Amino acid sequence: MNWRNAFLSTWAKPVLAVLLALPMAWLVYAVFNNLLGANPAEALSRQTGDWTLRGLCLVLAITPLRVVLKAPGLLRLRRTVGVATFVYASVHLLCYAWFDQGFDLDDMSKDILKRPFIWLGFSAWVLMLPLAATSFNSAIRWLGGRRWQALHRLVYVAALLSVLHFFWMRTGKNNFAEVWVYAAILGGLMAWRVWWWRRR
Repeated sequence: MNWRNAFLSTWAKPVLAVLLALPMAWLVYAVFNNLLGANPAEALSRQTGDWTLRGLCLVLAITPLRVVLKAPGLLRLRRTVGVATFVYASVHLLCYAWFDQGFDLDDMSKDILKRPFIWLGFSAWVLMLPLAATSFNSAIRWLGGRRWQALHRLVYVAALLSVLHFFWMRTGKNNFAEVWVYAAILGGLMAWRVWWWRRR
């Protein structure tokens, strides 16, 4: 076993878990120390949304990296990234439910149906929920490998809805620079998959 495979099998998961937890740890520290500016609720919502998109990009980048780098051990990291991404998405939703709606379920249901970008973001979270719930080994055995893989292809739809959610949210500010960056990254990752499937 070379040093790369040894690292991926032994240290990569805990190191990655710590790295993925650092932004959340900083946000918690910033909340309690009033470091999020004049509107901390908006800053917390925006940053957890940003980290959700980054996590989705990273999840979808693992397979191309595994193939290009010839490092099958990278697949062991996908679950860690996926669960962390779902946590950021859940905190992002929590910010909306708490700060915008005061946990009023009736108002939330009306708002989700009324505003397209809220509906898109909520739909992305709903699609990510079964992926997080079936991220453990016993779920793979229970569902069977083929059905588990088919279910987890929902991540492609969740990523698309997340970018659309971000795009629609930015239409009011007419600021799409970051949207195009995420769209380009996800588009490139999906294009690579199409090329790889056709090649195989």
